[in-house]
Amino acid sequence: MNLCVTDIGDIPVAGPVESYGSGAVRSCSPVGRCVLSTEAGELVPQYSTDDLRRKTVQAIHFHENGNVRSLSLEEKTPVFTPAGIIPAEMITFYKSGHVKRVFPLNGKLSGYWAQEDEEALATPIALDTPAGPISVKLISICFYESGDLRSVTLWPGEIVTVGTPAGSLKVRTGMSFRQDGSLISVEPAVPVQVKTPAGTVTCYDPDAVGIHGDTNSLVFDCSGNVTRLVTTLTSITATHYSGRKAAFIPESRDSLCGDGDKEMVPMLVSFEAGGMTIQSNPKIAGVYIDFDEYEVRTDPFLPQLGNMLGGLKCSV
Repeated sequence: MNLCVTDIGDIPVAGPVESYGSGAVRSCSPVGRCVLSTEAGELVPQYSTDDLRRKTVQAIHFHENGNVRSLSLEEKTPVFTPAGIIPAEMITFYKSGHVKRVFPLNGKLSGYWAQEDEEALATPIALDTPAGPISVKLISICFYESGDLRSVTLWPGEIVTVGTPAGSLKVRTGMSFRQDGSLISVEPAVPVQVKTPAGTVTCYDPDAVGIHGDTNSLVFDCSGNVTRLVTTLTSITATHYSGRKAAFIPESRDSLCGDGDKEMVPMLVSFEAGGMTIQSNPKIAGVYIDFDEYEVRTDPFLPQLGNMLGGLKCSV
């Protein structure tokens, strides 16, 4: 066993140590207990594994300046963050050493350990956000380098009610913020009507994957105006000053279950100064509508309502 000497502590290693061209340590995998000094506290990196839940020992990654980049912990540990003390099993850091993202859990999913098993270990975390206080099970919390809250990612099935420029909304998946605290995006948990330059649109994305809360389907600008949304429940009609009309509705596709059913394809609508872009098919470029040339109207679009709100029958 050898020691990998770093600026934040000495790490016992048995395998190779990866280095930058400058000679600085890029990554190494600990084989014994050690303590590393970080802005999140004195932390013990993962050096053992559990065939049932814990991933194989994760390498510690460093920035070239010697500060740690990502760190999987031996056990869940209360760590210091800009939002207070939060229990974590994994942390990532900026080059400056400031905390970037905190993961309360970091287990592996397999045939022996399901998402439900991992979620059973999660506990609600109380967090003050610019959209209001929440107490919910979280997958991760992300910060700007300044320490301001950047995003929160919720466990699948978790829903919180928060304040947004569109009113108080039930939110799933997560939400993201600018450094000044203004809301960038949320993922509506239920269909919600929002005002847009084109009229009222019912926003909801049945295909929302929920990998992280950094980007979501309902997006606002700095002034709180809607700049982007996804809908399967609204049709848009654009009438040109010449009288020519163009109608846009969410398309349908064969169900991934292969049972002959149809499901709706979310329609992406983006707004910008003086116009909007409508993309009914993700494989085809969107159509731009200039507000100086078209009069735009929105209407409810409700076929297969039950299937649209239920998502994919065969989703996992």
